[in-house]
Amino acid sequence: MDRKKENDTQHLTETLKLHMLGTGHATVTEIYNTCFAIEQNGKYLLADAGGGNGIVKQLKSARIPWEKISAMLITHAHSDHILGAVWVVRMIAQKMLRGSYAGTFAIYCHDEAAHALRTFCELTLQKKLTALLDSRIQLRIVKDAECVDWEGNRLTFFDIHSVKMKQYGFQLESRKGMRLTCLGDEPCQEECRLYVEEADWLLCEAFCLYGQRDIYKPYEKQHSTVKEACELAAQLKVKNLVLYHTEDSNIQDRKALYEKEGACYYSGRLFVPDDLQVIELSL
Repeated sequence: MDRKKENDTQHLTETLKLHMLGTGHATVTEIYNTCFAIEQNGKYLLADAGGGNGIVKQLKSARIPWEKISAMLITHAHSDHILGAVWVVRMIAQKMLRGSYAGTFAIYCHDEAAHALRTFCELTLQKKLTALLDSRIQLRIVKDAECVDWEGNRLTFFDIHSVKMKQYGFQLESRKGMRLTCLGDEPCQEECRLYVEEADWLLCEAFCLYGQRDIYKPYEKQHSTVKEACELAAQLKVKNLVLYHTEDSNIQDRKALYEKEGACYYSGRLFVPDDLQVIELSL
């Protein structure tokens, strides 16, 4: 086997990893807001960044170096998803100016999120940092159904048809054929089913237990419960389901309670991760 084929084979055997940096909804206090990173070959793709500078602590705790974060995507401009991105821009811009971050940093998002992030950065960061926007820090506006490449994987962005604010989910298709779909933080609409059906991995919000819907009122916020998320995954034959964007009133027992309810509706592999938990994205 020649060296090129050997390198390609080695690359294809490597497993992507999901680093859950935060798993909570907007107003949690015991955990961080929902955001995560996907790792391949020591490179990282950030998906959202939570609601503030807590992202700096979460990345440090996860031992994810700033220099290895090659791209970020932002699903929408709600505060608990986009404000942390200002800190990501700040930290990476500082690394660039100090010579410790090589190359460019891409931020993928739709036009409304791009406008919001640019505004926040220009209002709160030093000009020497924002001067890197559109040069080494690139705000790349994507459209519905647009595809881009990240580290040899195909990313497809899609409009989730939110009634609250424009929001994009995404699907990652790996070089090995694994399909991961992230629905953002709202239930799946009919227009998005093609991205979910028979996915190897589905990342889906579950605001609370079905039995606690009268307490947390998820439907008023366009969210779902564990029951509905698991019913969706079962109906669309999803192999692995990851639940996030939850309440944190009983964080010690959340995993056991959510898994117990979920098992009533879904027979695939169900994950209710804690903050900073790492999951191997196997087929």
